[in-house]
Amino acid sequence: MITPPLPAPLTWADPARERAFEHWLLAMAPTHALDVASLRSASSDASFRRYFRVDRAGGHGSCIVMDAPPPQEDVRPFVQVAAMLHGAGLNAPQVLEQDVAHGFLLLSDLGSQLYLDALQASVARGDTARRDTLMRDAIRALIQWQTRADASLLPAYDDALLRRELALFPEWCVGLECGATWNDEARRQWQEACDVLVRSALDQPSVAVHRDYMPRNLMVCESPVQPAGANPGILDFQDAVRGPIGYDLASLLRDAFISWDEEQEIDWAVRYWQAARKAGLPLPDDFGEFWRQIEWIGLQRHLKVLGIFCRLKHRDGKPKYSTDLPRFFAYAHKVAARYNALRPLSRLLEPLMGAQRIDVYS
Repeated sequence: MITPPLPAPLTWADPARERAFEHWLLAMAPTHALDVASLRSASSDASFRRYFRVDRAGGHGSCIVMDAPPPQEDVRPFVQVAAMLHGAGLNAPQVLEQDVAHGFLLLSDLGSQLYLDALQASVARGDTARRDTLMRDAIRALIQWQTRADASLLPAYDDALLRRELALFPEWCVGLECGATWNDEARRQWQEACDVLVRSALDQPSVAVHRDYMPRNLMVCESPVQPAGANPGILDFQDAVRGPIGYDLASLLRDAFISWDEEQEIDWAVRYWQAARKAGLPLPDDFGEFWRQIEWIGLQRHLKVLGIFCRLKHRDGKPKYSTDLPRFFAYAHKVAARYNALRPLSRLLEPLMGAQRIDVYS
């Protein structure tokens, strides 16, 4: 039997890996009716992973192929968390086939309409009803994840991990991107701010945390043939942990690629707080205290992301992410300047912001 060749546009740095991929894909093709000649790039991300789309014969939709090269990537957490999401009744890709040793997965396809694109389009049209429907679906799914997923199966978002993430900021953003050097007093202030943020994170109730629950990792999956509650489709969940209950909401409300005015953020946060408490999640009785928790864990995330985006630029040759540094500086500075315990941190940030200093709420 003569097997069809894979499409030429896909490039591989390792010929042996390319041969392994070709053998794996062609072996699966009959079982899943894959038209291997249709294989093309679907997307890539900030990691070493790549995603391809391949059509199914007869016009029966398509599948996604993940290429996650070991040892940089491990597909086992993805497989585990995908099963957890399905167990919680949520819409995530189904793992149809897996080659763990080589880092290849065949997945069901959730389509190509990102939440981010749909939200940006709704803003451009002034369609607040559409925007609110999407965000409320995302909040509903988040509460479902937090109430139904068994967080004990996930690694802990512990003191060590929180501090490793924070350490990315002075190394990659302060030192390499901004070319700044902190004196002893600045390093002391930074350490005190880290202590405050880590302590606040660890004081929050622990639930399953997606860890990157943002519009770019959510898909619009509304269809007459899909069951109620299919929206959103959830992606990029392989780094899930057991950690602070406010983390994923902070990720959703203060995103890398789209910003909302603070009144709107609070409106959605109140809706989450009310529904989550009704669902039995252990949130503070006082919404003001919960909002502080969201802001502080969001600040931890934003400092981490500032470091990661700079690392992507300086280490990994992916400078496009650095264009969003101003948004994250603005998020971080606004929160740090608002609270007495973090005000020294705001003063550390100000010299670094320079021309990047903007107001995301203007």
